[in-house]
Amino acid sequence: MTHDLRAHDLRAQRLTLGYGGADIVHDLDLVVPDGRISVIVGANGCGKSTLLRGLARLLKPRSGTVSLDGRPLGDWRSTDVARVLGLLPQSPVAPDGISVGDLVGRGRYPHQGWFRRWTAEDDAAVAAALEATGTTDLASRTLSELSGGQRQRVWVAMTLAQDTDLVLLDEPTTFLDISHQVELLDLLTDLNRTHGKTIVMVLHDLNLACRYADHIVAMKSGRIAAEGTPSDVITSELVADVFGLACQVVPDPVSGTPMVVPCGRHHAAAPAVV
Repeated sequence: MTHDLRAHDLRAQRLTLGYGGADIVHDLDLVVPDGRISVIVGANGCGKSTLLRGLARLLKPRSGTVSLDGRPLGDWRSTDVARVLGLLPQSPVAPDGISVGDLVGRGRYPHQGWFRRWTAEDDAAVAAALEATGTTDLASRTLSELSGGQRQRVWVAMTLAQDTDLVLLDEPTTFLDISHQVELLDLLTDLNRTHGKTIVMVLHDLNLACRYADHIVAMKSGRIAAEGTPSDVITSELVADVFGLACQVVPDPVSGTPMVVPCGRHHAAAPAVV
């Protein structure tokens, strides 16, 4: 399904983004680690999705720049960006009555040209994306017939069929039960480790973020509060500052990565886990 990947430089410099009269992301600098899995975390309304939209050229900077390989994203042709960078937004919209197979096939549109027709390579990419997300048996069904979890997996399949070097996903585990969340994150890890794809995603689950991220970006009020490896970033002090949550951070018994154990009002005096 994958082609030969290139190294890419995706970065934001002094980036300010917003909607209407409100700035949401403020004067932010970020370099996306190439060939790694980066996860953006933070409380609701902190600017995670807004930042991802800016990195994907869906939101024009109010000031500062987002650049890809040294060129401002605004200088790229849309089709050229779409061949390098794929995005699964938070609430994607599909035409009424579209079948799963047709929707996933739309991921191949950036690879079509004026003189290039659908090829066996496109068929193979769609089939591989359906298989990877466990949606092959849904191909002939319409999107409207599916459960929320099934629809989310189909949207991921469309993003994978696009076969880009960089993949941006906004809360891709939404609507998925815990089993499918882990399956999806394992799949994205496979794409990163086996094929070298750069993955950037927004996740709400801090413990899954710590398990799967090489690089964590913790946001607060539209700015980066901390970034680095999960072990360097996720501390009880950071969680208290960014999320306003009292917790203990202990080693995950499965992965050894940081695991956040919330205290809550009814368990605030819980003893430390050794």
